[in-house]
Amino acid sequence: MKKKITLKEISKRFNVSISTVSKALKDSPEISEKTRKIIQEFAREHNYKPNNIALSLKNQKTKNLGIVLPEIQHFFFSSITTGIEKYATQRGYNVIICISNETFEKEVINMEMLANGSIDGFIMALSQGTEKAGDFHHINEVINRGMPVVMIDRVTDQVECDKVVIDDFKGTYDAVNYLIEKGKRRIAMLTMPDYMGSVGKLRTEGYKKAILDAGIALDENLILKLEDFYSGFEPVEALFRDQEVDAVFAVTEFFAVSAMKIAQKAGYRIPEDISVIAFTDGIISKSSSPSLTTVSQHGEEIGERAARLLIDRLESEGDEEPPYTKEVVSTTLVKRESA
Repeated sequence: MKKKITLKEISKRFNVSISTVSKALKDSPEISEKTRKIIQEFAREHNYKPNNIALSLKNQKTKNLGIVLPEIQHFFFSSITTGIEKYATQRGYNVIICISNETFEKEVINMEMLANGSIDGFIMALSQGTEKAGDFHHINEVINRGMPVVMIDRVTDQVECDKVVIDDFKGTYDAVNYLIEKGKRRIAMLTMPDYMGSVGKLRTEGYKKAILDAGIALDENLILKLEDFYSGFEPVEALFRDQEVDAVFAVTEFFAVSAMKIAQKAGYRIPEDISVIAFTDGIISKSSSPSLTTVSQHGEEIGERAARLLIDRLESEGDEEPPYTKEVVSTTLVKRESA
């Protein structure tokens, strides 16, 4: 059996746009008879079968954007969704949101479901399960079939597409350096595993750089890599029990608030004995006691930029695809009571 071919592969073969291929296959009089026959014959020989994903073509817009996120209870992701929705509405688009629940399997199912013709393109953040598996075939597949993807926050170099991220390294470096300027020397880090590229690896690198630049000896025992995002904080209890700690930098506000509760229960005062800073400037940060000093990720701005990149690509004119871009959003340190 001959291997199936996609619209995008046919367009590359004849150096024409996907729209031209689609019209030729539909025998549109807009395309010359010679070109129609050549493309139709090539498609038959290569077992081309129409795929619903091709509905992302410019002349068949649904005006819907698919959003696939690991979760939505986290303030960061909910603020991203707000930014996407606001901008998309201004441009006349609707959004359809799916949650992967941090699993690879659900992420694949969500993308397959949305790619059946319900949407024109994707905005997505990788799930923990996908990053751990290192399997991105489902994303590359929809891109190869002509459906654009914009990755946000949790991204991978193994997928070529538009991306919007924050400066994880510098945001962490600045936050840890702020603690050092306050006289802190035993700064613990509550982070995620290294396979969580930006959240785990880049923020850990920023932490280590700040420590070493200050001439402080790096103590790996002060770096906790937590697999579970919302439970299983026994390692944090052990940290305060077994190590000398005068500050905590956490990669999520939930990590930070949980650490503050554990420290307070152990008799430490915040910030007199232990200062705390975390990523994400959400409701939890403002209402915790004491209020939490945070690294704001500007989620709404990320969402707006992602929606703009996707819609601009969907509405781009001409046969040539615009080059992919990676936009970096700067973080802001929001000073409150905990540090």
